[in-house]
Amino acid sequence: MIQIQNASKSFKGTPAVQDLSLNIGDGEIFGLLGANGAGKSTTINMLLGFLSPDSGSVQIKGLETADKTQEVQNLIGYISENVSLYPYLSGLENLDYFCRLAGLNYAKNDLQEFLSVCGLEEDDQHKRVAEYSKGMRQKVGIAIAYAKKAEVYLLDEPASGLDPLASNELSALLKKLAAEGATILMASHDIFRVREVCHKIGILKKGSLVKELNSAEVSANELENLYLSYMKN
Repeated sequence: MIQIQNASKSFKGTPAVQDLSLNIGDGEIFGLLGANGAGKSTTINMLLGFLSPDSGSVQIKGLETADKTQEVQNLIGYISENVSLYPYLSGLENLDYFCRLAGLNYAKNDLQEFLSVCGLEEDDQHKRVAEYSKGMRQKVGIAIAYAKKAEVYLLDEPASGLDPLASNELSALLKKLAAEGATILMASHDIFRVREVCHKIGILKKGSLVKELNSAEVSANELENLYLSYMKN
């Protein structure tokens, strides 16, 4: 579903992604680990069609993302680290609004169910977003992506601001989506969450994929030691 072949991207002569190749299939969760500036967000922005690779190919479902941006975005549910919502609308109203922008019209009960599945308490669903914590806003953002029933989910630090319970609920949701056939790419700093959730893991350093492995091959502690060894060298 996601195919990146020898993709490179530079900004003002500074490489952000270098000769990156990834293949992520249906029902697969891929975790991309890396420090700030490693190229994780650039990779996601190329998949979203916001950036064009300087060389190489970036495809979703056989579509070049830079050339077929709207078609590609129709396939994608995107969850960013900092979710932008309308502060004077409730969580429920925000979800309804963004669903309608995507051409999706849901009954109120369905919208409430999406928010509940994504961990937002029923009482909080009717409060203005201006009163929300970052974690509560993140849950609404997750619900917006979930309601789209996308074929591909791109997540950029999705657990940012979530408490341990909510983070665990997110993990369960991602596993559910993958079991239903969705393809998921999750960029994160959270080694232990990536190890728990993902089928495959890639370590990105200075725009290059320095290691790719199956999560079943390593424990969380082994993955942490491996990651640190690459970051230090």
